[in-house]
Amino acid sequence: MTDTRPSRSGDTDVRRVTIRDIADATGVAPSTVSRALSLPDRVNRATQLRIQQAARDLGYVPNSQARALTSGRTRAVAVLVSDITNPFYFDVIRGTQHQLAAAGWTQLLVDTEESGEAELAALNAIATKADGAVLTASRLSDAQIARIAQRTPLVVVNRRPEGVPSVLIDTPGGVEQAVQHLVSLGHRDVLYVAGPDSSWSNERRWRALVRVAKRLGIRVARVGPHAPFVDSGAAAADAAVNAGATACIAFNDLIAIGMLARLRERGVRVPEDMSVVGCDDIFGADFCNPPLTTMTSPIERAGRVAIRMLLGRLGAESGEDPVGEHTAGAVALPTHLTVRESTGPAPTSPRRPS
Repeated sequence: MTDTRPSRSGDTDVRRVTIRDIADATGVAPSTVSRALSLPDRVNRATQLRIQQAARDLGYVPNSQARALTSGRTRAVAVLVSDITNPFYFDVIRGTQHQLAAAGWTQLLVDTEESGEAELAALNAIATKADGAVLTASRLSDAQIARIAQRTPLVVVNRRPEGVPSVLIDTPGGVEQAVQHLVSLGHRDVLYVAGPDSSWSNERRWRALVRVAKRLGIRVARVGPHAPFVDSGAAAADAAVNAGATACIAFNDLIAIGMLARLRERGVRVPEDMSVVGCDDIFGADFCNPPLTTMTSPIERAGRVAIRMLLGRLGAESGEDPVGEHTAGAVALPTHLTVRESTGPAPTSPRRPS
């Protein structure tokens, strides 16, 4: 029975429910209760569910500090994102959070503000506070990531450093679909609006564009780099107009959405004078004017897969294979082009820069 004797201060002092209380309620050994709550994959599923239900019914609150001391585990994972205000990361964070919560783990969220230095400092700071980390669109070099992975279990999203597990979103496949779509509309020149030079995905998309353009016999050019924000879209749109482009593929949706606003200010009609394609299909891509044609990525799923891979490395998951194309330590998730109103037939007479 719970002891509710008043404390000296006059407040009610409720005794903390212990593992032994749960063991008494379920008829199993305290060691079994401990495993079910800290390493559930090592306990029979039915027993695990019975113990977890008893813990909820009794109001059990784990002492995470004591558990970390005895097990060497914090049961926390750090998730590092480059810009928490970018809607791309909303879905990544939702995926990682849901997958960690389902496993009974905690998420530590870090915004590195597009800075490799801030990212490195954060990884050093959380070294004793998290059992592992997920890096999304890291701004560190492959060598830096590999060194960190020697001391902290890592999974990276949209990077592929040697020897580090990774989740790749197949935006090169999306680029190919986008180019084929534009060619089908009569466009023969495609302009790539580049993102940051430090972005691995940026170069990967450009190389994919060059390959498919060569195969299809069209011309490609590149402007940038541009920071991956809406505000960068104005300069990107001006560069596209000066280049006489009739079709643009932007590094991400934020730049593309900024371009749409600037082109409207300059009297350039989309898609009659210029077609614009984004990348990621973030929240709001279908609300802008006109709605944006973009490469739709399985962003939330990438977050879930990254956590499954990391917890598998930590021995805390059943080892279920993530769904996707496996290639030597990496899982590739497919993308597809979502066609909306920002792309249309190539103009019969290209617009002159204004």
